[in-house]
Amino acid sequence: MARITLDHIRHAYGASPQSDQDYALREIDHEWHDGGAYALLGPSGCGKTTLLNIISGLLQPSHGRILFDGKDVTNLSTQARNIAQVFQFPVIYDTMTVYDNLAFPLRNRGVPEPEIDRRVREMLEIIDLSDWAKRKAQRLTADQKQKISLGRGLVRNDVNAILFDEPLTVIDPHMKWVLRSQLKRLHKQFGFTMVYVTHDQTEALTFADKVVVMYDGQIVQIGTPAELFERPRHTFVGYFIGSPGMNVLPAKIDGSTVTIGDEKISLDYAPDISGVGKIELGIRPEFVRIGSEGMPVSITRIEDIGRLKIVRASFAGQPISIVAEEDAEIPSEPRVTFDPAAINIYADSWRVGGEG
Repeated sequence: MARITLDHIRHAYGASPQSDQDYALREIDHEWHDGGAYALLGPSGCGKTTLLNIISGLLQPSHGRILFDGKDVTNLSTQARNIAQVFQFPVIYDTMTVYDNLAFPLRNRGVPEPEIDRRVREMLEIIDLSDWAKRKAQRLTADQKQKISLGRGLVRNDVNAILFDEPLTVIDPHMKWVLRSQLKRLHKQFGFTMVYVTHDQTEALTFADKVVVMYDGQIVQIGTPAELFERPRHTFVGYFIGSPGMNVLPAKIDGSTVTIGDEKISLDYAPDISGVGKIELGIRPEFVRIGSEGMPVSITRIEDIGRLKIVRASFAGQPISIVAEEDAEIPSEPRVTFDPAAINIYADSWRVGGEG
């Protein structure tokens, strides 16, 4: 396992980049701890696969260095970096048995056969394929093939890191949950440094200790699932994390008073907004209370999703979402209040000021 240092990494696919917009990956200067489980989360084109390929050695960055445990590996191949990779579409040897697929990377490294047999049988138990050990891989289902791919990465105990590039895309929803749970358990058991690329927030939040949220070629926040939910550092994190996403409302601020339309909300601190342009208030739908007190709203529709209701409404001329309990009463003249502790203030899309 390795501590991964991204030392002022940047990458542009075109020649002679002149500005940030010319970079597919803007400057990243960060260190990921040995044995950590990280998820790179973001929409298509945000730079997460570019970053993963730089870590793996499939791509050399335009600028900066990458270090494993303090050693510069920027110019080393994937093999020299001792990386295991699991791709979106399973890469396995169809003509080999399940057993031989798992044994292959160990045989390539000259591991003695008794040790290979011990490790392979242990991994077959872990990925629940013991009964399929002598079957040809070509006859297996997509999720079974992906299990082989996962097992082949995990069967080696000498890897610096295991990288996953959207490994569950082709898997059915129930099996995704099973494989995510197995990955989490394997991480705790073996302590590998794992980096997992996905555009699915559920996969990221259930797998990772720390989620790296990427947007427009840059990292906008690194945090635990709770930190991303409660204190989004950027409005994109608020939009992207949560279902429904955070309400982001254009606002004006005078000292500790926020004005949205004709409505005024008091904060317990005065955000520093000097020299910035666009001001917005962000609040999660879970922290908006609907009842007969507070500020008026106009309800557009109500979506019943089982234990909860999502109320879509208009507040001060802006669309707003509210999460309410299934049995919550909605008054004929509804009003809302915001939990003061859950209010975030954003200046030019970045969070500012106290704890709200």
